Amino acid sequence: MSSFAGAAAADTTGVRPLMLIDTHAHVHFKAYADDMDEVIKRSLAQGIQMITVGTQKDTSRTAIETAEKYDGVWAAIGLHPNHLHEQSFVEELETIRTRKERFADAEYLIMSKHPKVVAIGECGFDFYRLPEGVSIEEAREVQEKAVRSQLDLASVADKPIIVHCRDGHADQLRVLTEYVERNLIERRGVIHCFTGTLEEAKAYHALGFLTSFTGIITFPPRKGEGEISPLQQVVKDIPLEMMMIETDSPYLTPIPHRSQRNEPAHARFVAEKIAELKGLSFEEVAESTTQTAKRLFRL
Repeated sequence: MSSFAGAAAADTTGVRPLMLIDTHAHVHFKAYADDMDEVIKRSLAQGIQMITVGTQKDTSRTAIETAEKYDGVWAAIGLHPNHLHEQSFVEELETIRTRKERFADAEYLIMSKHPKVVAIGECGFDFYRLPEGVSIEEAREVQEKAVRSQLDLASVADKPIIVHCRDGHADQLRVLTEYVERNLIERRGVIHCFTGTLEEAKAYHALGFLTSFTGIITFPPRKGEGEISPLQQVVKDIPLEMMMIETDSPYLTPIPHRSQRNEPAHARFVAEKIAELKGLSFEEVAESTTQTAKRLFRL
């Protein structure tokens, strides 16, 4: 079984490693149409590298084109479950309209060979928002086919998988367990924007998958939740070596910039919250999550 835990390898280059890696952003999305270069340069100037993630065929191509322009920016290619049906919905600051798209194996295989592509995805199960007229059974069937196609590609291309899962952990764990038991997806991957339970996190970890956290962990607990939220408790309880940080920009902006557009430069607030919850220094969190990201994605 693949594992990404453990001590970081010594840096023998004499170059100080960058402070943080935002392992999941969408800096090539239309939210940055007017200032993408400035946003990227601002993050890189602060020592924050990033992986910009495609969610369907066109944005996967654009992710590669964006990554080609910069040292310290990489791409992931994949088909998000929301793009499997035609629908329209509001996601924080923008209205998203999707078309009915199916995974194009041959085209994604070609893209996967690009040297800047470090992962397949984001893909997975999402039953939080179903299109009108689509049953959960129909959604599960379509989503599982797309998930399996992308897991197959990750296996063939020898890339880790970036998993998007929302209200679908039972199905996600079922399919990932099957692939692991078949000795596929050797590079494993990460459950991005993890919002599940401690038990679900442990189940993913047992399969060799990492969990990644966003600005959600900076949000205050809801009324009745106590001093920390259930997700903050998960962060507190799981091993540091099994987690990474991300922004999911332009979404999920952390406190203190909540209600503004998110960007990779805000990854530091996620790392600071992890340090606070676990009683560690910022430097410890930065070093661990950065080295974990480098190992997983071979950066």
